Amino acid sequence: MPQEYQDLYALFRHEHKAEAYFETLSADVRDRLSAQSRMVRSFDALRAQAQDLMKGAD
Repeated sequence: MPQEYQDLYALFRHEHKAEAYFETLSADVRDRLSAQSRMVRSFDALRAQAQDLMKGAD
């Protein structure tokens, strides 16, 4: 089971690869993930939510 953190920003502090991945996303997806930062508690959740947001943007 992946490590879970308090929120997106705690994830970034502990897993730099998560922040690097976040920076590759479009500004719209980053903004939307930031708005729901308390729901993003692991790198797996970050990837899954980003994929969902990108699918919805099609």
